[in-house]
Amino acid sequence: MDENTRTVIQACFEASRRGSIHFGQVIAQLMAVGVESYHVDYRSGRTTCHLPGDDTLDISFERPAQAIAEAFDGDALRAAIQGAQQGHVLYPAFMRLSQQAGCTGYSVWIAGRHVSYLGRRGETHVERFPG
Repeated sequence: MDENTRTVIQACFEASRRGSIHFGQVIAQLMAVGVESYHVDYRSGRTTCHLPGDDTLDISFERPAQAIAEAFDGDALRAAIQGAQQGHVLYPAFMRLSQQAGCTGYSVWIAGRHVSYLGRRGETHVERFPG
């Protein structure tokens, strides 16, 4: 992976964590540098980006201060997702809301145009990219 790709990915995730860009902008920036997918694990505080040729980049972030809910609440998670899709909920709030809904992490499949959200007991919610 070249240094420009690494820099773009790191800057993109930092901007997202600050709440200064929305999900659509994250996807556009990552697509531009060839990211195929990424996985966010709230419990380990790690995001792993996957690029062609099986290159990966791990980015650490601060783990949640609050405990992730034990029960997976699909309705609450869908409400957080909908808010993010409409631009009302930026990433800092999305992290909090999705963790309160029992989401332990998620995988964004850029090429497949969907996100798989995960709960503690293997629960899964799949959300297709809008439009």
